[in-house]
Amino acid sequence: MGLLYLFVFVLGLTIGSFLNCLIYRLETGQGFVSGRSFCPSCRHLLGWKDLIPVLSFILLKGRCRYCKKKISWQYPLVEILTGLIFLLIFNFSAFAQDFGGQAIFQFSNLVYLLVISSLLIVVFVFDLKHYLIPDEIIYSAIVVSGIWYLVSSIIFGLYTKYEILNTIYSSFGVALFFWLIHYLSQGRAMGFGDVKLAFLMGLLLGFPKILVALFFAFSTGAAIGLGLMVFKKKTLKSELPFGPFLAAGTLFALFLGTRVFNLYIHFLAF
Repeated sequence: MGLLYLFVFVLGLTIGSFLNCLIYRLETGQGFVSGRSFCPSCRHLLGWKDLIPVLSFILLKGRCRYCKKKISWQYPLVEILTGLIFLLIFNFSAFAQDFGGQAIFQFSNLVYLLVISSLLIVVFVFDLKHYLIPDEIIYSAIVVSGIWYLVSSIIFGLYTKYEILNTIYSSFGVALFFWLIHYLSQGRAMGFGDVKLAFLMGLLLGFPKILVALFFAFSTGAAIGLGLMVFKKKTLKSELPFGPFLAAGTLFALFLGTRVFNLYIHFLAF
């Protein structure tokens, strides 16, 4: 089992390297289906020795082999983050504990969660850097989730009519809430990209997990915003991207949403 966990982590590092490439090409408007990787500074094509996740960054001491310019810390951090999230998803998934029974479903669900988490990482990094959530990523995630719901309902019989309606109501309900904030503030308090991300969150989480994700996002966003103001890095009029907090809240709720909600209900009962 240890080797399997190591494989999942290395897979996450590799996917993280691809996500870095995807983020850069979204930033520059380049296609990412074809074309070899190159240094953003000197445009020199990179060889396999330059593209080993994390290890190349360490061996090159954070500098390009060819022009000696510094390599952004984004690259190893995204790779490590992706590797750790892949490990968490694998550990929490039924596939990690049970290889019998519905193995096909377990594997399919694992792949689905890995794909969705990868897209959320792109949202996190891109919005953090550019205050913008790419439509290509959000729409891709919505399509992937929609296909998964159809496949898991028709083939595996996973979701009941109530659960499907729950998901639909959650998606449109939270999107409407965010759209009202966007509309009433004329886009100052909430970007329209956040509205689309909220729809995706409802689709992924349903009720009650969506409440946990929103509480996580708003509370951590407020805490970090206050911290930045205390250290005079931001003011009340400064912009703070909300997409990273929503993406982080979504991942948190995927892992612990039901448990946290049940603990809260249990606490209220006393």
